[in-house]
Amino acid sequence: MQELFSLQGKVAWVTGASYGIGFAIASAYAAAGATIVFNDLNPELVERGIAAYKAAGIHAHGHVCDVTSEEQVNALVARLEQEVGSVDILVNNAGIIKRIPMIEMTAAEFRQVIDVDLNAPFIVAKAVIPGMIKKGHGKIINVCSMMSELGRETVAAYAAAKGGLKMLTRNIASEYGAYNIQCNGIGPGYIATPQTAPLREPGHPFNSFIIAKTPAARWGTPEDLQGPALFLASDASNFVNGHVLYVDGGILAYIGKQP
Repeated sequence: MQELFSLQGKVAWVTGASYGIGFAIASAYAAAGATIVFNDLNPELVERGIAAYKAAGIHAHGHVCDVTSEEQVNALVARLEQEVGSVDILVNNAGIIKRIPMIEMTAAEFRQVIDVDLNAPFIVAKAVIPGMIKKGHGKIINVCSMMSELGRETVAAYAAAKGGLKMLTRNIASEYGAYNIQCNGIGPGYIATPQTAPLREPGHPFNSFIIAKTPAARWGTPEDLQGPALFLASDASNFVNGHVLYVDGGILAYIGKQP
């Protein structure tokens, strides 16, 4: 059973994994034996990531790469094939959100979110799939969201991108499943990260709202995503394809308490 969840000898690329959810997922993969590759937008973030991995006892390969650039992504994939081998596991984790009411959002702002959250996963998956076909196996995990299923005020672009990412996940599974490539999504709920810290202050109305809407009665942690992400990257999920695994403490199953 342990061998089913082993990633020994595998190369795992987690985009935007200098910190936060991506860092937690990559750390779990390292503990399972994978060679870790991550990228970020600038050298400062990459150096910050390398230092964090080193402090955790992990030797990670960090690279500067803008995942919205097909040219940069293709160049990095070619470099990885020379340095560590072709990618066995891809996690499309890099993403942004702009919380702006729809009628106040410019088309340029909308396009930027779509570019990072939807176009980039297409670009990166497209770049690694040929190597996976050649190897005869591959795992692609797209970090979706509850916003793949739900709408909410101020997140029109994000919800549109994550809904599209859910369907891209299903289409990759449909198109490349015959090559022993599994493409699934992982859908985090509300996760306690530095970015959400202001919303989690005691007494903040959003903090109370999320706890009341979550059957688990708490925010998730990045560590809550490690087991599900490891499952989707391992041989344990070889017949799971085109699925989005929501790790949300039960929010999507719950209508909420009566006022």
